[in-house]
Amino acid sequence: MLNISGDYIYQSIIQAPIYHLLLEGILFMWVIWLLKRKKINPTEEQPLSAKEQQQIIDHFEPKPLIYNGDSRDEGVEGDESSEIDWGTIDGPAGKYIEIDGTKYLNLATHNYLGFVEEPSILDETERCIRQYGVGSCGPRGFYGTVDVHLELEEAIAKFLNLEETALYAYSFAAISSAIPSYAKRGDVIFADEHVNFAIQRGLIASRSEIRYFKHNDVEDLTRLLNLQRKADLQNPVKAKAIRRFCVVEGIYSKTGLICPLKEISELCLEFKVRLFVDESISFGAIGQTGRGITEYLNVPRENIDFISGSLEQGLGAFGGFIVGSSYVVDHQRISGLGYCFSASLPPMLAGAGIQALKLIESNPQLIQELQNNCEYMDRKLRSLSVFTISGHPLSPVKHMSLKKSFGSRKTDKLLLKEIAFHVRENAKIAVVMPAYLEKEEKTLLPPSIRIAVNRLLKDNEMDDVVTALKEAANVVLSKPDLPDYDEPKSQN
Repeated sequence: MLNISGDYIYQSIIQAPIYHLLLEGILFMWVIWLLKRKKINPTEEQPLSAKEQQQIIDHFEPKPLIYNGDSRDEGVEGDESSEIDWGTIDGPAGKYIEIDGTKYLNLATHNYLGFVEEPSILDETERCIRQYGVGSCGPRGFYGTVDVHLELEEAIAKFLNLEETALYAYSFAAISSAIPSYAKRGDVIFADEHVNFAIQRGLIASRSEIRYFKHNDVEDLTRLLNLQRKADLQNPVKAKAIRRFCVVEGIYSKTGLICPLKEISELCLEFKVRLFVDESISFGAIGQTGRGITEYLNVPRENIDFISGSLEQGLGAFGGFIVGSSYVVDHQRISGLGYCFSASLPPMLAGAGIQALKLIESNPQLIQELQNNCEYMDRKLRSLSVFTISGHPLSPVKHMSLKKSFGSRKTDKLLLKEIAFHVRENAKIAVVMPAYLEKEEKTLLPPSIRIAVNRLLKDNEMDDVVTALKEAANVVLSKPDLPDYDEPKSQN
C-alpha cells in the first residue's frame, strides 16, 4: 500500500507542470521560514536609559485642568483670547451669576423663563432626590426607567397635543440620534445651511445625501425640491427607494431668526418630504402659551413628522425629547442610539421638567412677560450703531456682530471678546460669545456676542446692558493701533 502511494506521488510529481512545482516549492519554503523565524512578543519593550527618561520628562507639557476663555471649544490653538481669565462660576446660573465670588447680571446662559431658581421646581427636585436618588443607573430599555420619566413623556405629549414622547438625557443626543435612526444611505435630506451643530452631527451620521438651502429661503428650498423631482422622473425605479427629509429649527440658535415653518410645511406636503423640526430654543419661549413655533405660526403639528425639543433652555432643567405620532416615537425607542445606549435622564431632572410644564400651563402670562422683554431688548440693541443685530424681536437669543470688520475674523473675534470682558468687569454684566468648532461647522457666521434674554429682567436693567455695551464698544474700538475696518467678508 505504501509502494502504491509512493508510486502515485512520484508519477504526480513527474507529470505536474514546472510552474506548479515552483509555486508549491515557494509556499513550502515560506511555511518553513514562518515556523523558524523568531517570534516577537509585542509586550516586550526596550528599557529606556536614564538620559532618555529625563528627556521625556523635560519635554512633557501637561494640559491645564481649567481652560481660560473658550479657545478649546472653538478649536482654535494659540488664540489671543486665552489671555483673558474668565474665572470660575459658583452656584446656579439664574438671573444673577457668581464668578470668583462676584455677582453679575446674567445674560450669558439660557434661562428664558427664569426657572433655574424657581422655588417650586427646586422643591420638586429635592423630593425626587429623596425618593429616587441622583441617578437612573442605566438606559431606558434596561433598568433606567422610573415613573417620573413616563409622567414627563406623557406631560410633553399632552402639552403639544401629540401622541407620544421619547425622553433623552441630553438634548444634543435627541436630534443627533433621531435623524440617523430614520434617514439612511441613499436617502436625501434638505437642511437649512445654518442648522445647529447637533443637527449637523445627525446629518453626517445618517450617511444620506445632504442638500443645504439658503438660510430661511423658501425659494431656494423650492428650487432644490424641483431639481429632486426632475431627477426622480428621469429614474423612477431609483426614486421609489429614496426617502426624502427636511430638517429645520423653530428659532435658529446661530441667528435668532424664526423659521418660515408654514411655507416649508406646505412645500413638504406638496413634494412628499418628511419634516423634522428642532424646537430647542422655541419650545417654552414663543407662542401664546409657550407651545413653540407651531403655535406661533398656527401650523398643524400633524404636518410635522417629529418635533425635537430641549428642557435645557426654556424649562430650566436638563434633557431633550422627541415627540410625535406613536409610530414615529416607537421607532425612535428601538433605533435612537442616544435613547437605547445612554443612561436615562436623572429622575430629579424629570421631576423639574414636570413642574416647569405645570407652571407654564397654569401661568401663561409668563410667556407674555418673556416676549415683552425680548421685544424691548431687541429695540434697544438696534440703537447701537456699531453692531449688526441678528434675531427676531420675539426671540430670546440675539446676536451682535460688528457692523464692519477690522480686517480678519481673528481680529473681530478678539475685539468682541474684549468688549464682552469690559462689560463684565466694569458693569458687572455677564455676556459671552457663542463658541463653535470652526473646522467642523458647515457654515460660519461672523463672530458675535450672544444675548440671552429672560423674563426676570427689568426695563432699567436692560437699559444698563445696552449702555454698558455701547461704552465698552467705544473704549475697545477707539484704540489707535486698530487696523482700518472694511465691510465684513462672507464666512461661508
